[in-house]
Amino acid sequence: MSPFAHITGWGMAVPERILTNYEISQIVDTTDEWIQKNTGIRERRVASEDQSTATLAVDAAMKALELAGLSPEQLDLIIVSTSSPEYIFPATACIVQDHIGATKAGAFDLLAACSGFIYALNMASQAIRAGSVQNALVIGSETLSRIVNWKDRATCILFGDGAGAFVLQASDTPGGILAGIMRSDGSGGDLLALPGGGSKHPATLETVELGLHFVKMNGHEVFRFATRVMSQATKDVAAAAGFQISDINLVIPHQANRRIIEAAMRGLDMPMERCMVNLERYGNTSTASIPIATVEAVETGRIKPGDKLVFVGFGAGLTWGSLAVQWSGPILPKRKMYPASYHAWVRVRSLLLRIVRRVEATLWGNDINNNK
Repeated sequence: MSPFAHITGWGMAVPERILTNYEISQIVDTTDEWIQKNTGIRERRVASEDQSTATLAVDAAMKALELAGLSPEQLDLIIVSTSSPEYIFPATACIVQDHIGATKAGAFDLLAACSGFIYALNMASQAIRAGSVQNALVIGSETLSRIVNWKDRATCILFGDGAGAFVLQASDTPGGILAGIMRSDGSGGDLLALPGGGSKHPATLETVELGLHFVKMNGHEVFRFATRVMSQATKDVAAAAGFQISDINLVIPHQANRRIIEAAMRGLDMPMERCMVNLERYGNTSTASIPIATVEAVETGRIKPGDKLVFVGFGAGLTWGSLAVQWSGPILPKRKMYPASYHAWVRVRSLLLRIVRRVEATLWGNDINNNK
């Protein structure tokens, strides 16, 4: 029998800096009342100069690993889902792998915009079900404040920075991630995009002057798309997992807009009490929104072992997806981490590996020259 992929650890990291609606109203023509009425957002977090997508990801990852009782060396796979990667390449996941000392893990980034965390969880769970992976780390991490035009009131009011991480482990006990739905419609790709910086519009003075390196969004079209797909994706994944809608203890949606979430819950004929919403304090953190909301739901007692959950989200691409989960919790005893000493050793290890590569390159170069 194929093993089950259980979520056994979870963690989140958000910047300390809080940016309120009032502060934004001093930058662009808007008001706190208008933002709350139309989005449900009161405030969001903004990364400091010494924080990045990778540093937030590392912080969330270490918390998740500690809760799971797993050491980084036991990881087989790391997936970082992000819309604001550290670089185009190398993958942010490889930076995380090095910083946490996951010496045996493969690592890659996954880009599916705000749906990315669902996609990444589904891929990691399938690798576990196939038997090729025992322990996986899935992270959603964003510093969207770096790619938002703070003069564009349609987008700057929405986005925030943060990271969330899940540890997935193989187990013969039924439960964990039971079913996943992934969908896309590229005909709507222009509705939410970051046009500059890729091969079509590489960075030039012109692309910078035109603001192509900032998020562009057709808000009305995205709103209509999201309200249509959210409830249907929830119904589809519940059916795939053998759930009735009435069986679902909690829906944890992508935290983009409260009106979208409310419309989806009406489409499911479910009360808002069975939905986790925390976007009023974090805004839209894209790939990080579902894990951050999950962490807070666990911490406030809204999720208990045995509960049936649905994660559902949508994003640029256009993409959307959902996962049906039977919550279990940690399998191993909680492992005490010592961040200061641990990070010191990891930095030493990383330095030693760089030295070894230089020595090997020198010896290899000498060997080639001697054989000429």
